[in-house]
Amino acid sequence: MVKRRILLADDDAEDRVIFHEYLGDRADITLLPFAENGVEVFNFLETAEGDNLPDIIILDQNMPKMNGRQTLEQLKTSGKYAGISVFVYSTYIDKTLVEYCKNLGAASVVTKPITRNEYHALMDNCIKFLKPATEVVSA
Repeated sequence: MVKRRILLADDDAEDRVIFHEYLGDRADITLLPFAENGVEVFNFLETAEGDNLPDIIILDQNMPKMNGRQTLEQLKTSGKYAGISVFVYSTYIDKTLVEYCKNLGAASVVTKPITRNEYHALMDNCIKFLKPATEVVSA
């Protein structure tokens, strides 16, 4: 089984706990260290190598130092990280933010969940978004 690697960037500790409680024990998921802002996302990415890069990055829009939109912009224009699927969420989503993020290549821009069930649905949708992993079989 190929494990999917997920990196969450959110400065809200409660949201990170919900995320970890739901996905932490799944056999098909590897949770990468949490980031509290976009600067920490890039600090992690710069030290990660090849197979340690995330398959998915989930970004909160409202974070200190570097917000979700700024982080997405740098990810998608970097070349090096442009292939990573990025989801942006926020307590307030307007049409301008959605269009901007989608034009940059965000997989989805959604309103931040309020309940645990909404968080679970968001995480499940992020995972389903990925194409099935293929394993190479040598002859």
